[in-house]
Amino acid sequence: MTHRLFVAIRPPEPVRERLLDTMEAVEGARWQDEAHLHLTLRFVGSVERPVANELAGALARLRAPPFALAVRGVGHFEHKGRPQALWARVPPEPGLEVLRARVERACAEIGLGRETRRFVPHITLARLGGGSGPVGGWLASHGGLRAGPWPVEAFSLYESHLGQHGALYEEVARYPLAPDAGAGQPRPR
Repeated sequence: MTHRLFVAIRPPEPVRERLLDTMEAVEGARWQDEAHLHLTLRFVGSVERPVANELAGALARLRAPPFALAVRGVGHFEHKGRPQALWARVPPEPGLEVLRARVERACAEIGLGRETRRFVPHITLARLGGGSGPVGGWLASHGGLRAGPWPVEAFSLYESHLGQHGALYEEVARYPLAPDAGAGQPRPR
């Protein structure tokens, strides 16, 4: 049996509520629901149970200090000149980069290889298809979006269950961040 996994940070409820308030006025957009709002640190994809267990163990050994994140503005991804997704921008933060790099190392250590795409910190708000309306007005009206900052004290391993009505995300494990991470402990390579 395979497990479709990803590693992510879930923003707190007040931030999720603020993001939900932006979800309107783009015809044909498939807006995310509250349960899907997260910042992906690493999409793993489908793996067999032994690899999933190895990943869970490698993430449990990972040490990183807590940090704060915020939402500042919005953006979109394009493919061949067509918008594919709308998202809330999360400005780069040194603590986030430390955590993301250590998650990458944990994945590489168990043979998953390294992510080749550039990391763009964001929270996906909507997926867009060929029938979606223009996004310029939405981008302009939400360009000043602000939420947070909020303390990030943990990250999670999620499993995505694909179903008839889209994906359901299940938190498989939650990993706390430790303020004294690295003090007197071996650091991940």
